Amino acid sequence: MILSRGKARRAFFHARRAKTTTHPASLRIRAMARACFHAAAVVPAIPVFDKLEPERLCRIQSVTASLHPMPHFICTACGTQHAAAEKPPAQCDICEEERQYVPPRGQTWTTLEALQKAHTNAFREYEPGVLGIGAQPAFAIGQRALLLRTPGGNVLWDCIATLDAATVTLIKGLGGIQAIAISHPHFYTTMVEWSRAFDDAPIHLHAADRAWVKRPDKAVHHWDGETLKLWDGVTLIRCGGHFPGGTVLHWAGGANGRGLVCSGDILSVTTDRKWLSFMRSYPNFIPLSAREVERIAVAMAPFSFETLYGHYFDRVIPVDAKQVLEKSVARYLANIDGTARKDGE
Repeated sequence: MILSRGKARRAFFHARRAKTTTHPASLRIRAMARACFHAAAVVPAIPVFDKLEPERLCRIQSVTASLHPMPHFICTACGTQHAAAEKPPAQCDICEEERQYVPPRGQTWTTLEALQKAHTNAFREYEPGVLGIGAQPAFAIGQRALLLRTPGGNVLWDCIATLDAATVTLIKGLGGIQAIAISHPHFYTTMVEWSRAFDDAPIHLHAADRAWVKRPDKAVHHWDGETLKLWDGVTLIRCGGHFPGGTVLHWAGGANGRGLVCSGDILSVTTDRKWLSFMRSYPNFIPLSAREVERIAVAMAPFSFETLYGHYFDRVIPVDAKQVLEKSVARYLANIDGTARKDGE
């Protein structure tokens, strides 16, 4: 039995008052009291959690969680990071949906720490103020992000799962990140990690895709409507299509003042880099309807732009991108309604 220090002190005091201090029993009492007193001085108190005040218990639990944080698992097929959990989710909802897929190997998971050991990021400057960032070797869908250095601030367009110290150092040297904007849920990836690495930069996502956010965070801002002006010359445009909230970014000052568009795969640059195409599901070959593509054309009509950046390093239309969009819409609609082919073709 372990006595409290107070009880041990009282026992020792009473033992000292014993008249027959040479009596064996008295000596035993004094020895036991002395031992209990010193033991009580070194044995730490063990908190009884179910008797603590709720506020104090929450503080203890918070400290414990910070010392042993649960991992945020990342889907290896789409790159989406999920909320903290002791074990991986049973499935990735994004990959189970028809616009993505589960690979033949089945559902597998990783963490950012593991990615940092196996991947680095590569960089490509397309023009002054436009820097591409992508994982090497490629990971998950394999898209690259874009850092736009505009007069109003730096924007990270779309996200990649890989984020390491070298990338943070490089971007901070270029002025950091003042806003993050993402085209659609397949590219949300580790957006919260990016935000926290750059002073909790706000993450702008269209509210129509709110249900696909797998790691909620205070940095996420859901916007409604058809456009969102980040600051002068930089506008987010809701096109829909691939996802209901499918978004592109227009920077009026890009391409030497002629304007540029960052499209992800909402407006997908084709492999020959001469056309754009539009799909509900790229891996599963599900096309968009004529109505949805017409809506994209209407959404983009008010904006002038010379250059368009797709979602891979090499998917860029450097000149006449607005005209390419217009003729691509016409070609798509003709193929959908069956008028594109001539007899014998």
